[in-house]
Amino acid sequence: MEELFGPDFITVTDEDGNEFELELVDTLEHKGITYLALFPAVAGDEQTGQPVDVDADDEEYGLVIMKAIQDNGEELLSTLDSDQELDEVYELFMERFFQEEAQEE
Repeated sequence: MEELFGPDFITVTDEDGNEFELELVDTLEHKGITYLALFPAVAGDEQTGQPVDVDADDEEYGLVIMKAIQDNGEELLSTLDSDQELDEVYELFMERFFQEEAQEE
């Protein structure tokens, strides 16, 4: 299936005020909560427009899972509350990713 639109990017700010741009890969609902699977955005070379090489083994690069929460009527992204919640949601995303991959073959 051809992708008609470009990727979705989200800018998040950590508690130290540092901004990070993340690319939205997928979302899922689980136990009434919306979870987002994101990867750090890969910057392109300003001259060529080609993506800059990324070391996939770098601890700063990898799947980021966040959840949407309501705070004073505003939707915010938050880290998960426990390792158990993270493991459970990670497994759900992995099942979806591998299921989609198998269907494409």
